[in-house]
Amino acid sequence: MLGNMQDGQLLISGLIEHAEIYHTDTEIVSRTVEGPIHRYTLKDAANRSRKLANALGKLGLQQGDVVGTLAWNTFRHFELYFGVSGIGCVVNTVNPRLFPEQLTYIINHAANKYLFVDLTFVPLVESISDSLEGIKGIIVLTDKENMPETELKNVICYEELIADEPTEYDWPVFDENTASSLCYTSGTTGNPKGVLYSHRSTLLHTWIVSSGNVGKVSSSSVILPVVPMFHVNAWGIPYASAMFGAKLVLPGPMMDGASIFELIDQEKPDLLMGVPTVWLGLLQYLNETNQTLDSVTTALVGGSAAPRAMIQEFEEKHDVFLMHGWGMTEMSPLGTATSRTAEMDNMDIESRYDLQEKQGKAFLE
Repeated sequence: MLGNMQDGQLLISGLIEHAEIYHTDTEIVSRTVEGPIHRYTLKDAANRSRKLANALGKLGLQQGDVVGTLAWNTFRHFELYFGVSGIGCVVNTVNPRLFPEQLTYIINHAANKYLFVDLTFVPLVESISDSLEGIKGIIVLTDKENMPETELKNVICYEELIADEPTEYDWPVFDENTASSLCYTSGTTGNPKGVLYSHRSTLLHTWIVSSGNVGKVSSSSVILPVVPMFHVNAWGIPYASAMFGAKLVLPGPMMDGASIFELIDQEKPDLLMGVPTVWLGLLQYLNETNQTLDSVTTALVGGSAAPRAMIQEFEEKHDVFLMHGWGMTEMSPLGTATSRTAEMDNMDIESRYDLQEKQGKAFLE
């Protein structure tokens, strides 16, 4: 016997529409590639995502087409997450840290129609442009004043692309199992392997990463994801921000200790997310400048194992719980986490560190 509850499709466009209605004034703060700090709200992001959707339609993109990004964690990349997937296209976040041959392989294998590129990566695209197949245009994620000189063909300014488009757009409704984003592995033998996420899998992963046993994401959260949006969707945090109304602080291209601490000091995040090398740089800066992480309660670490000394330093100097996460590109990516439990709080500190060194428990089996 089946239940008789009303059914609906789990779609990424529904997240940004929900965010606009219920988390209208929640901020997204970005350090831009051009330099200045940019601020706007989830309502602004929703409006610009719809402008983007209109522009993509005029470029001739249809459901199932793939659009590539080579971009940092910024507000424009955030808009691409929703505007591209929302119309039924697939956003292929390309990792610029891979070798040029791998980048060429990914862009061609994914059959990207357009590439959205931050200013930083224009020279990189220039260096591989002769090997790219099927690219109809390069859209530079900046405004007219900062457009670079380049010999790339059919170069479009992002801000000019969306400037005259209406903020109204009727998001299509389609099967929730439709592909939404495409991420390639970065640690496997041979060529990178593509993993095609669906709208349904993305929303389910968002609920998991936001849950009380992981991110504890809510409308009072302030999250700084240093984990890049160009790989495994920044662990799902851009979607979590829209779903639960969490303020998002995006570091852009500056990931050194001083730049990260500047954002922490200004924006007061309670949750940080990143790989151990980023936290090593941050801790070194804190030690050199005698600073502390007063607002932060949790730092989620993944990509590789954090050493016990890092766990101890976060706890003993900054009162920050370092939570290990483990996953794979094929898992969206999070699969386990060392959630802080009542049992942990009742342990002696060394026993708790023993558990924090591990990758934790599975979310679902």
